[in-house]
Amino acid sequence: MAGTPDRPRQAAEPRRRERRSRMDTAGLRTDLRAAVPDATAGLAVTALVFWLLYARIRSGESQTLAVMPFLADAGAYWMYWLCQAFGWSGLLWAWITVMLGLLRSTTRPGWSPVPVARIERWHRTTSLTTIGLMFGHAFMFFAELVRANEHGLGWGGRVGRAFVDAFVPGGYATGTGQVAILIGLIAFYLSIPLGLSFYYRATMGPRLWTVLHRFIIVVYVLSVWHTLLYGTNVWFDGAFRTLVWTLQLPVAALFLLRLLAPARRADRLVLGDPAARPPLLPLAARLAGRVAAAAAVVVLLAVTASGRDGGRTPGAQSGDPAVTQGMVWWGLAALLLAIAAVSWAAVRARPRRRSAAGRPPGPGPDPGTAASPPAGQQGAARGAGRRRRDARPHVGQQAADVVGPGEPERR
Repeated sequence: MAGTPDRPRQAAEPRRRERRSRMDTAGLRTDLRAAVPDATAGLAVTALVFWLLYARIRSGESQTLAVMPFLADAGAYWMYWLCQAFGWSGLLWAWITVMLGLLRSTTRPGWSPVPVARIERWHRTTSLTTIGLMFGHAFMFFAELVRANEHGLGWGGRVGRAFVDAFVPGGYATGTGQVAILIGLIAFYLSIPLGLSFYYRATMGPRLWTVLHRFIIVVYVLSVWHTLLYGTNVWFDGAFRTLVWTLQLPVAALFLLRLLAPARRADRLVLGDPAARPPLLPLAARLAGRVAAAAAVVVLLAVTASGRDGGRTPGAQSGDPAVTQGMVWWGLAALLLAIAAVSWAAVRARPRRRSAAGRPPGPGPDPGTAASPPAGQQGAARGAGRRRRDARPHVGQQAADVVGPGEPERR
């Protein structure tokens, strides 16, 4: 019957579009398997940190006791200390994965012993581990709130209240935690779509995925801010708090190097060539980013050298936080607006789909309505086509002539 040979092709098109629109589950499964050793190491570090925190509480050496003396019963509050341990291991893994990502996207010297593909694989596996450790941090805080049940509620009420305090942004409404926990939850919830967007890159396109993934550095900054603001081990000025600041120095320096010498040629800023120079607004944004990164390096050097970051002083009365929940919400709105703007610009900058002949589609006769030539001309055309095909070499012979011996055939 006429038209039946086209039906399988027409039926296959929706299936191909559906496959392109789905998540790269095969790649995710591969990375999850590869992340098992990394996640095991993360849990081992968490257990080590838990033991250290527990021992310091038992001995009375922890600075946390100066902030919350009631936590001196280490056995009763073991869930809280496990929550703290997950937080520190999560921050460490976030530091590792950010450093690997910056190394991957920066121009590498020729003598580097580690291949780019291996760095990228490590970056993906440590990213998955980081998300898991962040969830463990939030979940153990939720479990501790359920156990403590400060409001004397029944099981349904205590679970619901703990869920709001631990997982709903803005739900925790007392003390410094109303700002610090909000910042931590924003970092956690942003890390999931920005981190897992890699597995949707075939759907969204490499350009859109690249600009989205760059915002992951904001997640890391929010995580460090959450730690310095609410971590009871770094509540006061001291050597350990200064160490946390010092560890941000290589991140800021490598981020500045990434901006000055990116691995992708398209990201390099060319000022000498007017033809390659970006428009005024993108140029100003890129220059501002470089200035901000350089300023961050200077500030971190000053904090490391002085040991002072404007934190709390032991024995002194702490004032109200300088940042309020409203400021954080407005900052989140500005961040989401920036993400939407650059995503829209990336989508608009996509090259238009070209036709099979290599030319942009243009006006022309509809193949379904174009007039057919007379039957005599059709027969002559078919005969000429057969003679031309007989005179041409075989397709495999053509391919061998083009690619040469020993080269893969291009299809």
